[in-house]
Amino acid sequence: MLVIVVENAPPRLRGRLAIWLLEVRAGVYVGVYSARVREHIWENVEKGIEDGSAVMMWNAPTESGFEVRTLGQNRRIPVDFDGVQLVRFLPEDKAPESPSGPDRTGKGGPK
Repeated sequence: MLVIVVENAPPRLRGRLAIWLLEVRAGVYVGVYSARVREHIWENVEKGIEDGSAVMMWNAPTESGFEVRTLGQNRRIPVDFDGVQLVRFLPEDKAPESPSGPDRTGKGGPK
């Protein structure tokens, strides 16, 4: 299962996501795809998100049963704690851009 949630996304990106995924609520997209297609969809999110933010979750053989990737500014930062995905909340005045590169999975993000 693949879930993507976008906030403040441009209409063009929302339309593109609706081609591949079912929009069950405003900005919440759900589907079942292979890892290859999931990466292709995420590349489109990265190219089209502009000033918005996005989070993607999918099934994975981990302790928590899923993995997370984020993009854009958000107070919620996924962190890996001994193999379990947790969410760290930052103070409102310190909401940074999401980590880039390998930290987008939540592994090794801000401590």
